[in-house]
Amino acid sequence: MEAEVSALHGRTAVVTGAARGLGAAMARKLADRGAKVALLGREEQTLAEVRDSLPGESRCWEVDVTDDAAMARVAAEVGEWFGPPSVVVANAGLAEGGPFVESDPASWRRVIEVNLIGSAVTARAFLPALLHTRGYFLQVASLASIGAAPMMSAYCASKAGVESFAHSLRAELAHQHVGVGIAYINWTDTDMIRDADEHAVLRELRAHMPKPARKVYPVAYVAGRLVAAIERRRPSVYVPSWLRATQLVRAAMPPVVTTLSRHELPRLAAAEPFEATGLLGAGGHADSAEAAGGDTNGPGADR
Repeated sequence: MEAEVSALHGRTAVVTGAARGLGAAMARKLADRGAKVALLGREEQTLAEVRDSLPGESRCWEVDVTDDAAMARVAAEVGEWFGPPSVVVANAGLAEGGPFVESDPASWRRVIEVNLIGSAVTARAFLPALLHTRGYFLQVASLASIGAAPMMSAYCASKAGVESFAHSLRAELAHQHVGVGIAYINWTDTDMIRDADEHAVLRELRAHMPKPARKVYPVAYVAGRLVAAIERRRPSVYVPSWLRATQLVRAAMPPVVTTLSRHELPRLAAAEPFEATGLLGAGGHADSAEAAGGDTNGPGADR
């Protein structure tokens, strides 16, 4: 019996934040299904390593997702190289933690710019192609889109923003047969999460969540669930599946979180003072280095 051919076979898929973590894992799952994959990210060498590890056709572009002109240029180059994409995954993201009042304004703003503005720039750059192919746009969101947590104000604000953006985009594009999906994911085993556990403020945050919500899921498992949702053009995907139930109680979550925080945060701070983490993970560190030293490769360069 012949193996079933994926609906993604021969299609062009674009993944932002593809240099590592969930983006790289999704690129692999898409390539395994026969898609031609365009990898977008900030780290030229790491992107090239991911590209070289994939089966089939793939190509990478070093680009900042917040740069409108560079993203428009990359979108044109992707179309010229592979043809118009049928799938675009807005996955690029940053995180930082710590008390808002002590946060670095530049780092806080950068999380909003990459997570929220970067998703909008990605959509703006690639929607003309998706309208042509009647394609599918997947916005990677988070449990933080549903229930905000203390000490994560920039991340929570940005993920709530991308959820609303995706809902609005879905309604706007429905009559034009472009699908828009939202991926709600919890803790995923990436370097960002491993770095977060090195900081008391975020380690304690996760430790005080309900037991099922503390679990960290393998990145390949999460990527597989998201790519399966892409194949089916799902309006939403929840990893783990129980996250769907939080939609039913989301109105009750802020007062519960506030009550718990009122009691727990003073006790935790007395044991180990909370400090700002800066941008987390290897991707966050690379972004900080680019900001400090300038982008010597030039945004939008084909790699």
